[in-house]
Amino acid sequence: MSNKTQTFNPWSVVNLVFDHLVASGLHPVLGETGDPSSPASDLLRALGVEPGPEEPAHARTDVSEKLAELRATMLDG
Repeated sequence: MSNKTQTFNPWSVVNLVFDHLVASGLHPVLGETGDPSSPASDLLRALGVEPGPEEPAHARTDVSEKLAELRATMLDG
């Protein structure tokens, strides 16, 4: 595993929990008891993940290295 900090969007956690509650026959209401992203952020931190924007898979590779690799293949090949 890399040393890079793992991040995850707390609103994705909120969405997952709400979907699960609805699938279980419950009817959660967003916002009646406050902003749910704060507890979701706390949960992520407790799991060792920093709340923040999710990083798409295509952005995980070093773009500069990939572009250099493509240039070498296309221009030198």
